[in-house]
Amino acid sequence: MSDANLNQLWARALLEELVRGGVRHAVVCPGSRSSPLAVACQRVEGLKTWSIIDERSAGFFALGVGKHSRAPAVLVATSGTAGAHFYPAVIEAAMSNVPLIVLTADRPLELQGWGAPQTIPQGRLFGDFSRLFADVGLPEASDVALLHLRATAARAVGAALRAPRGAVHLNVPFREPLAPLPESFGEERLSVLSKEGRAGAPLTAIAPSARQPAPHAIDEVRRRIADVERGLIVCGPRDEEDGFAEAITALSHATGYPVIAEAASQARYGGGAATLSMYDAILRHVPFAQTHKPDLVLRFGGGLTPKGPQQWLDATGAHIVLFSDDGSLFDPAHRASQVIEGSAVAACEALSRGVSRGMGRWAQIFLHAERQARNALEAAFAEQPELTEPRIAREVVAALPSGANLFVSSSMPIRDVDAFAPGSAMPLRVLANRGANGIDGIVSSALGVAASSGRPTVLLTGDLAFLHDVGGLLTARRHELSLTVVVVNNDGGGIFSFLPIAQATEHFEPLFGTPHGLDLSHAASLYGAEFHRPDSPPALRASVKVGLEGGLHLIEVRTDRARNVEQHRQLFARIATALGEDPWA
Repeated sequence: MSDANLNQLWARALLEELVRGGVRHAVVCPGSRSSPLAVACQRVEGLKTWSIIDERSAGFFALGVGKHSRAPAVLVATSGTAGAHFYPAVIEAAMSNVPLIVLTADRPLELQGWGAPQTIPQGRLFGDFSRLFADVGLPEASDVALLHLRATAARAVGAALRAPRGAVHLNVPFREPLAPLPESFGEERLSVLSKEGRAGAPLTAIAPSARQPAPHAIDEVRRRIADVERGLIVCGPRDEEDGFAEAITALSHATGYPVIAEAASQARYGGGAATLSMYDAILRHVPFAQTHKPDLVLRFGGGLTPKGPQQWLDATGAHIVLFSDDGSLFDPAHRASQVIEGSAVAACEALSRGVSRGMGRWAQIFLHAERQARNALEAAFAEQPELTEPRIAREVVAALPSGANLFVSSSMPIRDVDAFAPGSAMPLRVLANRGANGIDGIVSSALGVAASSGRPTVLLTGDLAFLHDVGGLLTARRHELSLTVVVVNNDGGGIFSFLPIAQATEHFEPLFGTPHGLDLSHAASLYGAEFHRPDSPPALRASVKVGLEGGLHLIEVRTDRARNVEQHRQLFARIATALGEDPWA
């Protein structure tokens, strides 16, 4: 391949190695100093390039790509503060173990510290949130420099994918010319290996470490399972699409333990008959919670989103075994007795071998409570046709086809889906940014999932999270991406009404409620989205199904923030009343 100048050769070599390591998406923000990288992204074979104007949006778009595909996207910015806008996405990547590779273009050494425009210290810009940092140095027409560049790129991919996965930051300085203008640089002196690398393979192939859980630890847990009937399998947020639901179902059948499955665990939708969706409501029922404390808990994924069930688990005194795919620890109360690192699917398969208890009375009691809770919820919804926030979560999930993606915002949407959208045998991919639990970048993250998967994708979000990242819709328009965005518009921050601060200050509305009074149809007009404003559950389902046919759709569902807390309490009370009819002791 012929390169116009040294900068182009340097950028091409870097991007070539990333692609050979498994990178398939490049997210490029406009800028001058990053021109060689941007041009290389377009020219290197095997790379799909997405041009995104806003760096913060671009960071979360790349995060969404990595969250869905489990392979890193490469994220490109010019010098100066541009790369700093990637910081929230880098933090989320670190906290939720999503692979990501960040390339920040930079000014050369002679311009640093002398007031040159768009020049800041960029070394270790992301601090402890970057799994690896390297400054690759200025382009140099030598075999040793080019081979080092290629090897560093290969190492970057390996570091992004190594447990615990996360973001890798490479700082890439350039001198002019930044455009691909012809300039002699002694190309004839370079070896074929330094110029072209190894065709079809990284210069340095870094094999991932074995992710099999330790056999002796599995044997110890298997022996404990054999002695304990009162056990629970608990599945928190987990992104991988690796057969987890099937593996958990097999483990449940083998052990006789019911499964608490959070909505974003990849075990609720497509899981088995012993999967509990209504666990939050069930465990609010004090007689049941007090008399059905487990002796053994097998925990997978992150911590549970609802606070009550997590606190109940921590207070049971059970022997808790935490299975950690990436070595991450989700145990802030320090109740886990064991942590077993390695593939969760492999751990389930290993634990299932040689164990065959079947569903006994312990599991049947939980499943009976699940049926009672579901029946009570459906009866309550049947009597009240209003589109409350719990009902919205239920209707959106019910409208999705098999294999669809649902991205759910933090704050109330993820809690409502978890509490009021029961599981089914139909597989769905439910994803959320539950690493740092923020509401930033939600629209862009969902777009990254849609772009990576090519499947029907729906975003369920609150109005503040939507407005926080409304500019992400520009990416959908520019790249003609299909996404159905369902916005629960209660004119402010609904979750704060559930907190003590709601009754603790007369300044609640301006500081926490934060009403905005906006008509979201104008956002749809601005970004070319088809707008829907359903006013009933059937209309909402119909709007979602129309959106899933393709294109950009914005569905605004207006709710009453002042009534929302009471509506949640009434539903939980209705379920508690139904559960109270049984002798749980």
